[in-house]
Amino acid sequence: MSAVSAPTLREPAVRTVDGLIEAVRAGVYGPDPAGQRMALAFTTAQAVRHEGRTSGYRNEVLSLRLHAAVGSCAVEPGGLDPSALDDCLGATVAELLGHPLLPVRIAALDTYLMHTRPHTTEHGARPCALPSGSSLERSRARSRAVAELLPEAGIERVLVVGVVNSLLERLRERGVGYVACDLKGGITEWGEPVRTDALAELERCDAVLASGMTLGNGTFQPLLDHAAATGKPLVMFAQTGSAVLPRFLGAGVTAVSAEPYPFFWLDGGPGVIHHYGGAR
Repeated sequence: MSAVSAPTLREPAVRTVDGLIEAVRAGVYGPDPAGQRMALAFTTAQAVRHEGRTSGYRNEVLSLRLHAAVGSCAVEPGGLDPSALDDCLGATVAELLGHPLLPVRIAALDTYLMHTRPHTTEHGARPCALPSGSSLERSRARSRAVAELLPEAGIERVLVVGVVNSLLERLRERGVGYVACDLKGGITEWGEPVRTDALAELERCDAVLASGMTLGNGTFQPLLDHAAATGKPLVMFAQTGSAVLPRFLGAGVTAVSAEPYPFFWLDGGPGVIHHYGGAR
């Protein structure tokens, strides 16, 4: 496994989301956010049940556009007040970084960093191609790519925060044990209980594989702190905060699979995700 370094030498070490927001406000990552206004705000809703699967799920995502960049934050379906879109239109990045709703703050932060730190090799990203195909085929391809960011050896049980059945399926194929955790609870495709308290499961797992949705619901920081304190691998798969999470490489995050909008489930054609850190 290669050593993990910060994406650029000029970036400071950040250890909290609030600290990253303050660094953005201070102009560390680019132009003054008080002078950058959002041109577009929109939501994307999805409902899916893959062929051959016994259960389905729904997604809802808030996305903002700044110049050519689009940043996103997933929310619980139906949980975002429609007035949030009006709040975002024409607002400055600085204003939205102080918005009372956490998903708006995260979407604004992601959008700004997508503008100033796009997923390019100059910023540490490695492109990973996704093939065309059905939603399930593309989900499985993404999950194979995400699982490759875990160390190949020394991992017996992974805490998976944010249940994606294709990802659990890939871990099963690799013979890796896991504990599935999601705030919604329920059961996995294989009838396993989905835990709702990720922090209670940390001690019995030796790696963490977590969704970027943890940024939007406020559960990311304890995972980051635990990984930083213990040295356990923390791999993030991120549609939410795809440009945010690479900033935490070396501060607890060991690898990121970054997937900016448009996401794999919106199109059947070939696509790309971006890897940071992890095994090479």
